[in-house]
Amino acid sequence: MPEVEITIGGRSFEVACQEGEEHFLLTAAEMLNNEAKVLVNQIGRVPESRMLLMAGLMLADKTAGLEDKLRDAEERAVRIHQQLRDLQSLPPPPAERVEVPVVPASVSDTLAELAARAEALAEQLEDTVDPS
Repeated sequence: MPEVEITIGGRSFEVACQEGEEHFLLTAAEMLNNEAKVLVNQIGRVPESRMLLMAGLMLADKTAGLEDKLRDAEERAVRIHQQLRDLQSLPPPPAERVEVPVVPASVSDTLAELAARAEALAEQLEDTVDPS
């Protein structure tokens, strides 16, 4: 069983853990050390047992808050999942009839012819106004 040296609140400890669990132990120790640092900065040097107790309680408080948020998120996810299932079980909405006006080809041809005549007249007018 490997032993890992951890530092919490400026104090070193030798802690045994399962093979392969060293990373998790170091991560947990770092979290506890961060809380202990806050205590040491606020209060100053405190007895080891009190520092560990208070740092542990601070972590427990944070954990309880996160568990509450997680529970709320899980409940919200269940409600959203149920709403999704309810929506998926509804029959599809009826198809809407959309009418698109269609311009007959003869009207398009007439409009194109009128546009060409208007352009020709405009050119003639330009030539008579500005005979350069």
